[in-house]
Amino acid sequence: MIQLSEKAISKVKEILDTQDPKPAGLRIAVVGGGCSGFSYSMAFETSPSLLDKTYAFDGLQIFIDQASMLYLDGASVDYVETLEGQGFKFDNPNVRSTCGCGSSFNA
Repeated sequence: MIQLSEKAISKVKEILDTQDPKPAGLRIAVVGGGCSGFSYSMAFETSPSLLDKTYAFDGLQIFIDQASMLYLDGASVDYVETLEGQGFKFDNPNVRSTCGCGSSFNA
């Protein structure tokens, strides 16, 4: 199962409320690419796919496809704000190595 921090949930809901039409939830996925082989993807969806696993966090629906769940099981997502910038940060116990830029990984 994946976990989202309260700050991440709040930020996604804030962004979700600005969308028109309002999406049903957020898709979190692992996609091929990046210098280490995989990267994370987050996108709003109008409905889940038939084989998606759906999680609810304080009224926020999260959709994850079966292939991505293999890489995201046990992961947590936070929203961080630092002097260098702001964004969603993944802490994933399945990652063996990351690239220098920190946006892709190898599992």
